[in-house]
Amino acid sequence: MHKVDLNCDMGESFGAYKIGNDEEILKFITSANIACGFHAGDPSVMNRTVKLALERKIAIGAHVGLPDLVGFGRRVMDISSKEAYNMTVYQIGALYGFVKAEGGIMKHVKPHGALYNMAAKDSALSKAIAEAVYKVDPELILFGLSGSKIIEEGEKIGLRVANEVFADRTYTDEGTLTSRKQKNALIKDADKASTQVIRMIKKCKVTSIDGNDIDIKADTICIHGDGTKALEFAKKIKQDIQKQGIKIEAI
Repeated sequence: MHKVDLNCDMGESFGAYKIGNDEEILKFITSANIACGFHAGDPSVMNRTVKLALERKIAIGAHVGLPDLVGFGRRVMDISSKEAYNMTVYQIGALYGFVKAEGGIMKHVKPHGALYNMAAKDSALSKAIAEAVYKVDPELILFGLSGSKIIEEGEKIGLRVANEVFADRTYTDEGTLTSRKQKNALIKDADKASTQVIRMIKKCKVTSIDGNDIDIKADTICIHGDGTKALEFAKKIKQDIQKQGIKIEAI
């Protein structure tokens, strides 16, 4: 039987700004990647989101990003491997405190946005992130772009890894995500997204923007919580996956 984790980026509100519909989306996922205050989130939002996830018995992970609230962590920054290591340790520690205080256990770590895409192609950056995760807690699972450098470096250091694929994004022939600067980067139709997801799980294939089939492994499916149709996508994808007899559970 096929099985898959369904994850969503959460806790991305901060201060007076509300982003996403965390409380509703939590009804349809199995893992929550909670922002740690660098690209989004703040202490109050982190605390609230952790509590909501624990109430629903959803696996919690640290969503570590670049220090870029204004750009939502989606702008490339020139950082060293040491900086990547320190940023990762710092953010894991911040969320770990809230999870521990509520009697929970952190399960995974997932880079966000530009850091995620940079690490997917950069072995040195990926190694630094993986090392940070391992040194904080070798039991943590490292989420990364399916088949990318961060998956390779996570495995090398001895971490459990989860190959992540995206419900609402398109792919290049290289297996990377299409840049958000391109018009066809996002999938806005729930049916199309669901069809892509099921094919990635069952056939281990995805069609690139150039129409070519590429190999892909789907351990966990991401739905972006800040998307305008995130809740609709979460409902539709969960329903369609279950209809296919695919089991949905946390990694």
